[in-house]
Amino acid sequence: MKYTYLGNSGLKVSRLCLGTMNFGVDTDEKDAFRIMDAALDAGINFFDTANIYGWGENAGRTEEMIGRWFKEGSGRRERTVLATKVYGDMHDTYDGPNREQGLSSYKIRRHLEGSLKRLQTDHIELYQMHHVDRRVNWTELWGAFQTAQAQGKIGYVGSSNFAGWDIAVAQGEAKARGILGLVSEQHKYNLLCRLPELEVLPASQALGLGVLPWSPLDGGLLAGNQRRRKGGGRRSGDEKRLAKFQDQLEAYAKLCDELGEPEDVVSLAWLLANPAVTAPIIGVRTSEQFERSLRVVDVKLDEETLKRIDEIFPGPGGDAPGAYAW
Repeated sequence: MKYTYLGNSGLKVSRLCLGTMNFGVDTDEKDAFRIMDAALDAGINFFDTANIYGWGENAGRTEEMIGRWFKEGSGRRERTVLATKVYGDMHDTYDGPNREQGLSSYKIRRHLEGSLKRLQTDHIELYQMHHVDRRVNWTELWGAFQTAQAQGKIGYVGSSNFAGWDIAVAQGEAKARGILGLVSEQHKYNLLCRLPELEVLPASQALGLGVLPWSPLDGGLLAGNQRRRKGGGRRSGDEKRLAKFQDQLEAYAKLCDELGEPEDVVSLAWLLANPAVTAPIIGVRTSEQFERSLRVVDVKLDEETLKRIDEIFPGPGGDAPGAYAW
């Protein structure tokens, strides 16, 4: 496994981040434990979750599962750089209207305590805002996070699904307070979704954030599933999306065949070739999917291959403002 620093922090994380969104939903506890053990054995020290995983009335189930895995000991917690998130509606709380989506200081404090309890730990290395909440000002937000850091409950703060200007505002406010600010931005980014190249990626690079792409295989469309599974994907709407991108996906499959590499491996290797990217989040459901992902860190795409990929999946034309004007 290879490692890099998380943004401008001194924290080293693996170049692949284990996503746990499927744990407790499509992946049962026994298989989830097996995948997490295999991840640590392979050198992946970076695990990502969220308080709402498990979804709906089962929100919190995934964190509880990870907590039971930590409880088994053998250095599991000590070897894991743990990331979770706050923002969504936790159905098992009694906060009335404050239970709903948002990032008030009140909610951050209460939902952090809930995550710590479910995860059976006293600290979280990376605490991420799952979404921007523009109704809450940064004096309130940074105050809440600084308090949690001073208490030793969180190490670093990250964002997710932020626009480039949200990142800029957050870092400007942090600089005014004399603090580190955000160290990461978790964002949807893949070959079929290259819009972040306009502003989110350059803003993150310039302001010291490592980018953590979620949905790096776009729900499986970039994993070769369109050839292995007739009738579209397992998620609602996949058939329409498959039809929309069919020609590009077929051209991509042909390129990957020429390279002698599976489509999912090439898709992840393309992300790792971008200097803005710290670690794609691999949201595997099975041990087999996990094992396929491991060799990605050793796959290098040459300039000619990257050029051909750009021809199949054109980006937005560069970063701002050049992509907009001149």
